[in-house]
Formats: sequence, structure tokens, C-alpha cells
Amino acid sequence: MSETPIPAQKSRLRAALESDLFYTFTRSPVAVVAAFVVLLMLLASVFAPLIAPTNPFDPASLNLMNGFTAPMAANDFTGDVFLLGTDDQGRDVFSTILYGMRISLFVGVSAVLFAMVLGITLGLLSGYLGGWVETIIMRTADVQLTFPSILVAMLIFGIAKGITPVEYRDQMAIWVLILAIGLSDWVQFARVVRGATLVEKNKEYVEAARLIGRGSGAIMLRHILPNVLSPVLVIATISLALAIIAEATLSFLGVGAPPTQPSLGTLIRIGQGFLFSGEWWILLFPATTLLALALSVNLLGDWLRDALNPRLR
Repeated sequence: MSETPIPAQKSRLRAALESDLFYTFTRSPVAVVAAFVVLLMLLASVFAPLIAPTNPFDPASLNLMNGFTAPMAANDFTGDVFLLGTDDQGRDVFSTILYGMRISLFVGVSAVLFAMVLGITLGLLSGYLGGWVETIIMRTADVQLTFPSILVAMLIFGIAKGITPVEYRDQMAIWVLILAIGLSDWVQFARVVRGATLVEKNKEYVEAARLIGRGSGAIMLRHILPNVLSPVLVIATISLALAIIAEATLSFLGVGAPPTQPSLGTLIRIGQGFLFSGEWWILLFPATTLLALALSVNLLGDWLRDALNPRLR
């Protein structure tokens, strides 16, 4: 008798392309456009040194005579033309946006990853262990929720910057900013993971893991964690947009990215000072870029939330 041939296992790429999630993605024009915008901005920021006409933060490449050049207009003194114009220091606005996006995206992604790791860890511990561990973590979360996250971030940023030696403040400013935003955003991850853990820890597969001698750490990481990640991914996507806006807010207020590494928020703060003097492009283009980035990430988060909701399938 001839043996029945065993079908070849599908590749991960093919399985992903045939999944329900990808199908719903291709049927949502808003999600496709939002993903395209986010991907385009991500690639533009990563390859900014190759795309940008100049390095706007290299003093040797600046020419003050090019200051306040309007978009697509020849400078009166040098005759140079810039796509989006220049700022007060003669920096190409298009180049500053590309380099500023790098800082904004790096801070946003790093802060969300930090908040996600911290929140998942504390949520798993509080949901699985319970008792005094849960009481301490959840009461701390409740207290933090009584304050606006931006105020918590400003407080943490001020304390961290205050204990940093003066000579290292500019070098550590970005990392302090990531720490501040991450510590202000872990609560929602912890609360969602705790609630899901309370449900999962009483299921049969967890009881079976206990019976075969699995430790608490292994059960949380290898059994419970994979089953609570779906809502975490949705929160992470939406939190990314909030983290980018939080970074821009802090930088706009002058307590974020240093002048040597300006982000989109810093560029908006600089442009705001020239808005009423007629140099509108210095503010408009960075603000539009920030708006498009935050809106696209938010739309992706909304789509992912609906796609992973079993009630809407």
C-alpha cells in the first residue's frame, strides 16, 4: 500500500499572508494607508543621513545667509532653493524633520517597550501571586492614575535630570526622557495583564503545568504570557502614538530633547516663535509631520483592536 503523502508545512510568511488578520488588514483601506504612512516615515527617519540634503545639526554645514528662506524660493543672498524652506539658522527644514523624526520615533518606541516590559512583569506578578504583592502593585498603579501622565513624566524627568551630573545631562537627556515616559505609562499594561492573568491562572493547562512540577516563573512566562499578549499589542500600538505626543509635549515645554538633538517637539517650539512674523513654514511642516505620524499610529491601533476582538469577527 502506498503511504499517504504528508503535506509540506506552510512557511511562516505564507501562513501570515493567509491569516484572518492579514485578510482584515487588506480589506481596510484606512489601515493600509495608515500602515503605509507609518512605514514611509519610519524608513525616512532610519535613512535620514542618506535622504537629507544636509546634516542640519552639523555647524560646519550651516550658512546663516540662508536663514528664513521660504519653501521652493531662491534665497536673496545665496540663490539656494530649499524644498520646505529654512529656519532662523539657515537649516533645511526638510532635513531637520527627518532627523527630528528619528529622535521622536526612537523615544516613543523605546518608552513603549520599557513600559510594556515593566507593566507585563508587574501585571503577571500581581495576577498570579496575589496577596501583598498584588496589593502593593495595584495600589501604586491606582495612585499614579490619579495624576495626568504628562505631569508624572515631567516629575520623573525633573528628578532624574536633577540627580544626573551637569556634564552628562545633554548626553543622558534622551534616556532620561525614555525613562520618564515609560514610567508614566506602565499602569495600563499592568492592569490589563493582571486581569487576563486572573482568568488564565485558573484554567486547566495551568493546573496541569503545576502538577508536572513547573515553577511559578516558568508558568507565567511560558504558559500564561503567550495567552495575554493580544490586548497588550493593541495597547502598545495606541501607547506609541501617545508616547510620541508626550515626547513632543515635553520637548515643546523645554524639558525634553536637548537643543543638540532636537525632536519634532523641539522643532515645533522653535517654529512657534516665528509664526506671527511670517515664517509660517518653520512651524507648519514639523507640526504636520507630527500630526500625520500620531494619527496614522492611532488608526493602526484602532484597526488592530477591532481585528483582535473576537466579538467583532
